[in-house]
Amino acid sequence: MKKFEFTISGNKYQVHIKDFEDNLAQIEVNGTQYEVEVHQEMKKAKTPRLVRKEIQRKPGEGFITKKSGGAATVKAPLPGNIFKILVKEGDTVAKGDTLLVMEAMKMENNVLAEKEGTVKSIKVAVGDAVLQNDVIIEME
Repeated sequence: MKKFEFTISGNKYQVHIKDFEDNLAQIEVNGTQYEVEVHQEMKKAKTPRLVRKEIQRKPGEGFITKKSGGAATVKAPLPGNIFKILVKEGDTVAKGDTLLVMEAMKMENNVLAEKEGTVKSIKVAVGDAVLQNDVIIEME
């Protein structure tokens, strides 16, 4: 990150600041690693540090899941916008057919039918924003 040279009581030290977060600094002094605590208020960085939680996916998320009673739902596999709907209510679909296209992370993602069935209702429209696991299509 930054390199400094200090002279303390006539001895020279090469100091490399590796990481600085809150009031803790990871430094290297003449090749030896140290973690030091700073006791003065530091300037806040202009750019905030973003930390995202890792998305825990369960088997079958984003695909058709069977409910009791024979109905099935299609859930959004990840957050995004509905780009194109390729089926309508009453359509019969086979396993592997593309039901709709979502735009997520600037990419188009096909949502496929995991099982065959008939489209009972479509819960979204083109342009809608959906979150992960939102129900987007119900099937029979």
